[in-house]
Amino acid sequence: MKEAAVWMALAYLSGSIPTGFLLVKYYKGIDIRTIGSGNTGANNVRRVMGKEWAILVAVVDMLKGVIGLLGAMASGIEDPWTLALIAFFGVLGHNYPIWLKFKGGKGVSTSYGVIFLLWPLYSFAIALMGGAIWYAVMRTTRYVSLASVLSLFAVAFFFFILSAPAAFTLFSLLLALLAVWRHNENLARIISGTESRL
Repeated sequence: MKEAAVWMALAYLSGSIPTGFLLVKYYKGIDIRTIGSGNTGANNVRRVMGKEWAILVAVVDMLKGVIGLLGAMASGIEDPWTLALIAFFGVLGHNYPIWLKFKGGKGVSTSYGVIFLLWPLYSFAIALMGGAIWYAVMRTTRYVSLASVLSLFAVAFFFFILSAPAAFTLFSLLLALLAVWRHNENLARIISGTESRL
């Protein structure tokens, strides 16, 4: 249990690295939390720096989320519940970073980062299918928030129909519910017809 706690702490701290904040601060001298949605994630970076920089931030946010999980797997931890919990701490770090007074991004890129790695042989394909759904919804509706939420629910469904360990299925469902929570204002604006499209 001590070893698992160490990996959870590392997952949270690495997930807390404020990629978007640091990038925009360095190149623009702006606190990204004062722009647009106020989040530090890739979609808000796009508003300030453009699409190419947003893609870079998304990729780094995916990678930073798996550091603790990858370390735990390499150290021999195999219990699905423990791995799911470590992965969740990586996402929590991005959403609520200690370095920025717990005001971070919405966790979609980091969620996909841990999903890619979580269940060897299967989760990579699941993440790709979720990404395809994200792209299809985004292209159809032009709502990034809706695409993010629906794609994560699809990921949870794929884990379920492929008979993944219960820990991984519940973890992926928790990520989808967390995305709903983090996007609640966006979703409310979609319902009211006031949300801006990509």
